[in-house]
Amino acid sequence: MGDTYVQAYFHIVFAVRNRRALIQKAWKNDLEKYITGIVQNNKHKLIAIGSMPDHIHIFIGYNLNQTIPDLVEDIKTSSDHWIKNNRLSPHKFNWQKGYGAFSHSHSNIDTVAKYVLNQEKHHHKKTFKEEYVEMLEKFEIQYKNEYLFGFFDDVLTWDS
Repeated sequence: MGDTYVQAYFHIVFAVRNRRALIQKAWKNDLEKYITGIVQNNKHKLIAIGSMPDHIHIFIGYNLNQTIPDLVEDIKTSSDHWIKNNRLSPHKFNWQKGYGAFSHSHSNIDTVAKYVLNQEKHHHKKTFKEEYVEMLEKFEIQYKNEYLFGFFDDVLTWDS
């Protein structure tokens, strides 16, 4: 009997609807732990997770038995309900439609993980829009501006 061996890594990025800065520093770690559980329950390996007030980065060792759209839908739906049920946001919370999913090689694991874990420091130099468009261009993904996340220049950070 032959064995099958697969190795795949994905960096997933998505935003809060209308890029509202609703993820609060007081509960961001709990959100990240909750999403970690979703990823692991779906048999993926969480490598790194990093959230900002208006978006989140998730870097995983990908289990090919689930599609990326199904995984992202599960993460968004479950975490959205968790935030609402725990009344963590004083405002209506929803994730924005759409996401980015970028594949990486095994040799890039450390670099991507550090990037994801250092989001706060990273965003002192670059906006989420600059970061996201740079990723799309780096991976040569064709996109239309009207279909990108709703970007605003005045999104607050935890330091604002």
